[in-house]
Amino acid sequence: MNPSLKRFILIGTLEGISFLVLLGIAMPLKYFAGYPIAVMIAGSLHGLFFVLYLIALANVTFKNRWPFTLVMGALVASVLPFGPFVFDSYLKRKA
Repeated sequence: MNPSLKRFILIGTLEGISFLVLLGIAMPLKYFAGYPIAVMIAGSLHGLFFVLYLIALANVTFKNRWPFTLVMGALVASVLPFGPFVFDSYLKRKA
C-alpha cells in the first residue's frame, strides 16, 4: 500500500471518529445536558479533519489516478455516519 493511500485511510478514520463523537456525544451534551461548548469543540475538530480528508482525497486521486466513481464514493462516504470506515475497509480489500 502506498503512502498517500495509507495517509488517506488514517485521515478517513480520524474524520469518521470525529463525526461519530460529534453526533453521538457532543450533540446530546448540547441538547440534553446544556453544554454547547461540546459541539463547538467537536465540531471544530471534525471540520478540520473533514478538510484534511478532502485534501488527502485530492492527493490520493492524483497520485493513484482514481476513477471518478471511486472519488464520488469517497465523498459520499465522508458525509455518512460510519461511511469512512466502510470505504476504508473497501480500499484495504482492494489494495
